[in-house]
Amino acid sequence: MTEIIFNVNEEDDYSIISFVIPRVISPEDLVGLSPPKVDGGKGVILSGRGPIWLYCFLTHFYHSTTFIATYDPRFGGAVIVESHHEKYFVGTTLEFGYK
Repeated sequence: MTEIIFNVNEEDDYSIISFVIPRVISPEDLVGLSPPKVDGGKGVILSGRGPIWLYCFLTHFYHSTTFIATYDPRFGGAVIVESHHEKYFVGTTLEFGYK
């Protein structure tokens, strides 16, 4: 199994889950993958270079959080792709910068 290195930065309303993949991974690497746990009462922003199927896996893993967004530097923030709260709308960009 290939190691995926996760990092979590906690903010008031969301957790930023960033990851680095040191080498090429395959779908079989999802078996047994344990992303970091977060506070489900907050949103999650996913950030990192990885295959679409990894992002799908992580979106499912964090499904029960307030919202899920993916970081896109072209928009200067993270685009909400899933929401369970009326305050957060799919397609909205949360502007933020890395510290």
